[in-house]
Amino acid sequence: MIKSEKIQSWLIFETNQGTDEHLQKKKIKNIKPYDSVITEGIVTKEPYTIKGGHVIFKIQDSTGEIDCAAYEPTKEFRKIIRKLIMGDKILAYGGVRKKPLTINLEKINIEKLEKKYKKIENPICKKCGKHMKSKGKNQGFKCVKCGTKSQKANIQEQKRKIKNGLYEVPVCARRHLSKPLKRIKQK
Repeated sequence: MIKSEKIQSWLIFETNQGTDEHLQKKKIKNIKPYDSVITEGIVTKEPYTIKGGHVIFKIQDSTGEIDCAAYEPTKEFRKIIRKLIMGDKILAYGGVRKKPLTINLEKINIEKLEKKYKKIENPICKKCGKHMKSKGKNQGFKCVKCGTKSQKANIQEQKRKIKNGLYEVPVCARRHLSKPLKRIKQK
């Protein structure tokens, strides 16, 4: 048993740790260095990896464009980021780096996934039944045998390996102010 002095008074401390209260909703044009923001945008440049294992991509809203980064210490979170494609709509949460102006991602909410398509084969000529040949990048296709032209290849929608929802960095990379997903009510 611990014996102590007689208690004279008590005090309760309130904290903002684990609350996300440091984040402010902002349009891209209003984001400044060292802000902590939540901003909505459409992916305009697909994620790519730079030296050190950091993953960078761009988002845009009606007011501007900004880089977003998932740094190497975010480990598995980067795998989620790499699955984003142009046209995906997200909410980016994070602190803002000064140069280059970049949102250092703490979490993202994927609101809408763009459909992804893959070319399966060149179109088949309706007259000859043969596969058409490409006339060059973005120039369509032409049947070598009869000269019939087409603009569209045979494509197939690809299944995305990501879903709408909230994703966060692992605990080892989390800021003490960030609210963990387990404390956020999700729909």
